[in-house]
Amino acid sequence: MGLKMEQVLSTAQKALQINLDLKKFGTFAEIGAGQEVARWFFHVGRAAGTVAKSISAYDMAVSDSLYGKTDRYVSRARLEAMLATEFVALQKRQAGRAPQHDALFVFADTVATRSVSQHRLGQGWLGIRFQNHPGEEPSEIIIHAAINDSESVLEQEALGILGVNLIYGAFYCDCEPKVVIGSLMDGLNRRRAEIDMIRFSGPAFSKVDNRLMSLQLVESQLTDAALFTAAGDVVQPSEVLYGKPVLIERGSFYPITKLTLDMLLQAQKQLAAQGATGGQPPVLVMEMTLNNLSTTRQVDPKDFLARVDLLGALGMMVMVSNHTRFDEVTSYLRKATQNCIAMAVGIPTLREIFMEEYYADLPGGILEGMGRLFQGNVKLLVYPTRETADGPVETVESVDIDPRQRSLYQYLLDRGGIVAIEEFDSTQLHIRPQEVLSKLQSGDPSWETMVPPEVAKLIRERNLFQVETETRTQ
Repeated sequence: MGLKMEQVLSTAQKALQINLDLKKFGTFAEIGAGQEVARWFFHVGRAAGTVAKSISAYDMAVSDSLYGKTDRYVSRARLEAMLATEFVALQKRQAGRAPQHDALFVFADTVATRSVSQHRLGQGWLGIRFQNHPGEEPSEIIIHAAINDSESVLEQEALGILGVNLIYGAFYCDCEPKVVIGSLMDGLNRRRAEIDMIRFSGPAFSKVDNRLMSLQLVESQLTDAALFTAAGDVVQPSEVLYGKPVLIERGSFYPITKLTLDMLLQAQKQLAAQGATGGQPPVLVMEMTLNNLSTTRQVDPKDFLARVDLLGALGMMVMVSNHTRFDEVTSYLRKATQNCIAMAVGIPTLREIFMEEYYADLPGGILEGMGRLFQGNVKLLVYPTRETADGPVETVESVDIDPRQRSLYQYLLDRGGIVAIEEFDSTQLHIRPQEVLSKLQSGDPSWETMVPPEVAKLIRERNLFQVETETRTQ
């Protein structure tokens, strides 16, 4: 049995424990920021019992000759090539030998440290491919980390600690992903490092849903947001957003309604018609915050996956975050792209964005918040609303904004930061997700007319969103 992490060991203690474990034997392959992970194992002693090889292919030609050509050297593709190549080489080297070192592993990382001249922060990919038992198919853990220290020597130190934590977690956390995640930042904090992507695979993690692991990264405050595709594959933001326009819609999607979907699709159509994205189709992202998912910040995994599956059925990429304000979303996305960022919102949300109390925790208040929100090419595309089925339609022109913010609002409207969505379904404007959920849970079949057909089909087939009703009636 592995340790349950009751006692937090130092980095040196972790490295030494691995060195003393004669059942572990492997290769360290590191590109960028020195060989900081391997260094720990040499530093604490007894490394001959653990380290089969330590390699650092800094030269691009050498790296390409070992692992194949690549467009980006600090990437998931390069890391996966390193893990695969070195693991095959290690197996060949051990073939026919009956050593005391039985369970093989390869640790690899490819890292770029901070560059002042290129205005680039430190970041890298780290991974371990390992056997729990001799001869078995390997399992794998891959992470992406942002390294935030301001000096190279501190970045290298953080990388070394993070790498040792990853290796130790793979070996001694009983293959429990939540325990692995909980131990990754031992000896570090969010000021020094941020882990924004993690993926578990292989026989040791056959029952793991990596979407839930992404959720845990956010819940554990190891990152502010995590992304995964409609197919459920976890991704690092730059992998899918780098240099691309983004169209994002925020909500609870409990469930997603026809109105919610139409808001996004009409915004997409209008962006294309107006040439706002330079002819590039925007990446569509549906964002749920922890507040959207639960008022207690304790998220029900089944409920979370139900909402994600419904969005996936519509082909949507999902982001889960702890962002509360819209300017936090802009700042987050700006790390991955300098292209156009568009946000599809409704009138009620637009009103909230222009409330001073919305920015109470910012020293510069609403002016600072608006400056952050509209940094670069940013647009709010606003869908109209109405309170009742036969009530008046409220638009960006008629919306009631606090008189103190009216001049600021008009300025953003005039400069094209706020744009009305021109085409909309007037028959759906009064429908709210709460009403749909209430009808669904009460057995009123009219809920099906309020959601996209793909969503209705999946809700029926899986009997989704019924547990809450049962809980309330107990």
